[in-house]
Amino acid sequence: MAASRGLASLMELGFPLTSSCSFPRQRFVSPRFNSSFVAESCSRVSIMICNRKNPYFLVPKRSRIGEFRLFGSVQLDRSLTTDDKDEMSEGFFEAIEELERMVREPSDVLEEMNNRLSSRELQLVLVYFSQEGRDSWCALEVFEWLQKENRVDKETMELMVSIMCGWVKKLIEGEHDVGDVINLLVDMDCVGLKPSFSMIEKVISLYWEMGKKEKAVLFVKEVLRRGIAYTVDDGESNKGGPIGYLAWKMMVDGDYYDAVKLVIDFRECGLKPEVYSYLIAMTAVVKELNEFSKALRKLKAFMKAGLVADLDIENVRLIEKYQSDLLEDGVQLSNWVNQEGSAEHSGLVHERLLAMYICAGRGIEAERQLWEMKLVGKQPDRELYDVVLAICASQNEANAVTRLLTGTEFASSLRRKKTLSWLLRGYIKGGHFEDASETLVKMLDMGLCPEYLDRAAVLQGLRKSIQQSGNFESYLKLCKRLSDENLTGPCLVYLYINRYKLWIIKML
Repeated sequence: MAASRGLASLMELGFPLTSSCSFPRQRFVSPRFNSSFVAESCSRVSIMICNRKNPYFLVPKRSRIGEFRLFGSVQLDRSLTTDDKDEMSEGFFEAIEELERMVREPSDVLEEMNNRLSSRELQLVLVYFSQEGRDSWCALEVFEWLQKENRVDKETMELMVSIMCGWVKKLIEGEHDVGDVINLLVDMDCVGLKPSFSMIEKVISLYWEMGKKEKAVLFVKEVLRRGIAYTVDDGESNKGGPIGYLAWKMMVDGDYYDAVKLVIDFRECGLKPEVYSYLIAMTAVVKELNEFSKALRKLKAFMKAGLVADLDIENVRLIEKYQSDLLEDGVQLSNWVNQEGSAEHSGLVHERLLAMYICAGRGIEAERQLWEMKLVGKQPDRELYDVVLAICASQNEANAVTRLLTGTEFASSLRRKKTLSWLLRGYIKGGHFEDASETLVKMLDMGLCPEYLDRAAVLQGLRKSIQQSGNFESYLKLCKRLSDENLTGPCLVYLYINRYKLWIIKML
């Protein structure tokens, strides 16, 4: 018995592998952790198994038992003793002594003393053997017996969960292999304590917060490879499963591209992710494309200011390839959702594809996703139509612009102004100033007043085009119309004839 109690700690020995739910007599002792960890590591646990009048449970000194801490919803940072014999029955101490002797199976000892132990005493048996230096395997066997005897209430279940959370955290904090954590989850299942999804999340988060990201990935792989089952409480959501949660953690850190590759790699190595994992990865594609677009805009601004050199052909090719590869990954993820998901996922897929193509500036593809969303019953916001309209206008996609403008004549004046303003800015961005001028005139015909900056941008663009084409009719026509609407002053046209050294000035 002394030898068994003197075994190396769990941090050195690790959890034994079990191929079935019958536990061997080999023992191990508890890892080092204290009562303050319980509330910290398992926030859902809020229990009180101590005396209702006294928040501390006082244990009589026994040479066989010694002092131990009580785990609960309050933090105990000291061990207390008293001579108050009324706190616990003699059966409790006899049960502890018999279990520590290891002469008989724990189930036999508890069966014999079943009628002499209260539920509170049985909970304290679990607490006793979960302590540092005690026979922790006995705690699992005691809990297994409680399950078989149908004596596990909600409070006892929460207590055991808190104990297991402590063991999991100590394994992760130490230098143990991921396999030790997996073995502990298997052992939990064997004694009737199926891990919840929140515990899987907790393990991933602990690895992540400690900077052991590679071990977090390895843990998820082992969970899927070994088929570790977990429960989902009513208030929980595991739509993405362990893979989706891991990808979400990467996204929080801004590692969008890594999150995409993670889900794809899991799928390609045969570890099938949850359907929502693909949708999470598609969201990561959108975010990566958005960040990429921001970086490109900054780069172009630096080039325009002369702060950096213009991109050469090879760099342009690499930029286009990176964007195309991201889009291909997003399309591949959407195909997997369509293959493995249900009709309710269709709208979510087209919504993300739309966002992808908008970020990448792909007008025709984005327009198609708008109509696809409508077909599956998911009506896009009107603002999305305007954004896609502007992209198509910048790319001079006349047919797409015509389709997207259908019905605007029946919209309110405010709505029409917003839509035509997006169209106008799309033309300006694409350098299509003739079309932009026509749009300005169309807005004026409708009684809509374009914004000052929009009017100035179109006039400036037309003025530059005169130097290239020599055609100034569009510029003069727009100036006259703006003047008629009192949106600009009179236009003076200067013409100099070199031969006669003559200036001709005309006011329009």
